Amino acid sequence: MEKVIGQIRAAQEKHREELLDMLRIPSISSDPAHKVDMERTAQWLLTKLQSLGISSEIIPTAGHSIVYGEYMGAGDAPTILIYGHYDVQPVDPLNLWNSPPFEPDVRDGKIYARGASDDKGQLYPHLLAAEAWLAVHEKIPVNLKFVIEGEEEVGSPNLQPFVEENKEKLACDAIMVSDSGFFARGVPSLVYGLRGMAYIEVIARGPNRDLHSGSFGGAVCNPADALAGMVAALHDEKRRITLPGFYDKVRELSQAERDGYKALPFDEEAYKESLGVGGLVGEEGFTTLEQLSARPTLEVCGIWGGYTGEGAKTVLPAEAGAKISMRLVPDQDPEQVAAAFEEKMRELAPAGIELEFITHHGGRPFLIEPDSPYIMAGKEALRQAFGQEALLTREGGSIPVVDVFSQCLQAPVVLMGLGLPDDDLHSPNEKMDLDQYHRGIEAAAHFMKLAGEIGK
Repeated sequence: MEKVIGQIRAAQEKHREELLDMLRIPSISSDPAHKVDMERTAQWLLTKLQSLGISSEIIPTAGHSIVYGEYMGAGDAPTILIYGHYDVQPVDPLNLWNSPPFEPDVRDGKIYARGASDDKGQLYPHLLAAEAWLAVHEKIPVNLKFVIEGEEEVGSPNLQPFVEENKEKLACDAIMVSDSGFFARGVPSLVYGLRGMAYIEVIARGPNRDLHSGSFGGAVCNPADALAGMVAALHDEKRRITLPGFYDKVRELSQAERDGYKALPFDEEAYKESLGVGGLVGEEGFTTLEQLSARPTLEVCGIWGGYTGEGAKTVLPAEAGAKISMRLVPDQDPEQVAAAFEEKMRELAPAGIELEFITHHGGRPFLIEPDSPYIMAGKEALRQAFGQEALLTREGGSIPVVDVFSQCLQAPVVLMGLGLPDDDLHSPNEKMDLDQYHRGIEAAAHFMKLAGEIGK
């Protein structure tokens, strides 16, 4: 193991430059103008896998391609499927970036670029760990299967069909996902729970055209007013969500889990200060950390209607809209929650308002038993790489593919994220700390060794 770690540390400059090369490709999956860039990134990863002698291919889908690689040279050792994604979020608003998002800028020990942390800088360490094992020992302690998709940022619409159709091809003992992060800087963490999501757009329509607010206001129902009132009614005074049956299937936190939250190093005052807010809101009866990752939520992600340009325009809008994100916890079902949302909104809609609902991507919540031997291997790998005991946490975000893999392949998922809370994922100035990146390669190498010993 020492020789493998030595190999990794000696190649730090090379590892950094390779990541910078991949970050320069603007692989924005949601923008058709970047289709060629998506193909370039898939080819870049394929070339890397092939350079390691790993059997690999690009598998087309109805959308963006999946890069698949397979190393089966470890005999009867466990097989680990490594998942990641090469697509990135759009970069808007561009004017808020301190450096061009696809011209990686290294400053103060950090790489600033779109995709630096989500997910190129977390995925790539696993390829480099495999490379180090092969360079030193000409073999890897575990069998590996790589599934690297290009549609995670648009809801992975083609991944589930791919997994369902290739269960035998993808059969494994555990799944490794690095697309999350540490609880805090210096606090290595393994995530054992993720929230699911139901994301719905609702459009409220009233009159057949925009109307003069003086001539028609007071008699014709204003869709913007109506929608604002309807959305406000989706929470009660205790911040409980008012959808019918919303909490019926919510799995309550055990006392052990609540004790685990109390053990996490969290400074609420510092948290508020970092966000620039004077106070916090949340469901009554739960701590801030519990609200952030173990309780369901309903949030307005966007709301519009009427005239929002420069100056004044006295108009009663013909329609208004809102985009609603509902984060779900075990054992909530996104389809049932979406149906409850539609039922509640129709109940709240005043006379003169017609509603249209558009369901965007969603996913089921995920929870794994934290005493899995592969989770334990992940914890130990982080401890050896970062010199600190790793904590078990739940995360408020959603990675729908985790449940897809878990259900289809019937294998435990290890969420060994390498990012930090201030990486600004999906925001301007996304970054990855170089120390996290380089130690992440070591953690991936340690995990391969530890996972290879399971069952022996």
